[in-house]
Amino acid sequence: MTQATYFISDLHLSPSDAPTVQAYQQFMRHIVASKAEYLYILGDLFEYWLGDDQLDEPFYAEQVAEIAAVAQTGVKVFFMAGNRDLLVGRRFASSAQLTVLPDPSLIYLQGQAILLGHGDRYCTDDIAYQRYRRLTHNPIVQWIWLHLPKKIRDQQIANLRLKSQKSNKNKNRMIMDVNLASIETELQRSPARVLIHGHTHRPAQHQHQHGIRWVIPDWKKGHGGYLLSQHGQISLHMYPDS
Repeated sequence: MTQATYFISDLHLSPSDAPTVQAYQQFMRHIVASKAEYLYILGDLFEYWLGDDQLDEPFYAEQVAEIAAVAQTGVKVFFMAGNRDLLVGRRFASSAQLTVLPDPSLIYLQGQAILLGHGDRYCTDDIAYQRYRRLTHNPIVQWIWLHLPKKIRDQQIANLRLKSQKSNKNKNRMIMDVNLASIETELQRSPARVLIHGHTHRPAQHQHQHGIRWVIPDWKKGHGGYLLSQHGQISLHMYPDS
């Protein structure tokens, strides 16, 4: 069997976007389960993740069960947290039957070194976001957050999402994309000549001085996409095919 590796990111699954949830389930059942040897989920699988007690809610437990069902077919599943689901923990990993990777991570596919990231760490022109990112990655801040009552975390997430939406409307879209110098630096210091990330919602292949960068499609209203690595080649695909 030819090794087939799938990369997805930025599905932002939520009860308010039923078409995307349905597309995700179909993709997992009919594409990944039957064709994949490896699946890499590079962050923002969910619109938000308050902590692993979110698995007590049937909607989130159901979506995680889709991953576990794929893993039970023999697919090796890996997950890298994004900015929306930064707080996934051991219970999530165990329930989904996957391995959590740090950001960034270096992998090898058929002898080819590939660097994986969610992508937000490269958006260095957005100074306000990078300040926020450092705060949310602080272990002490995470510990305090996870020990707050779930009702308070729900309220705070709702407030943060409103503030983020208002802030992003006023931002220059260019600063919300990756900084090219940061990409060149990352590729230059890595043994990989291929970088794969999501986050920016701008699927494409980019040629850089020190390698190639692939951006994974995001998912919305029942449409999304993925990267496929097979026969030593990487290709971008939309889902469902259009």
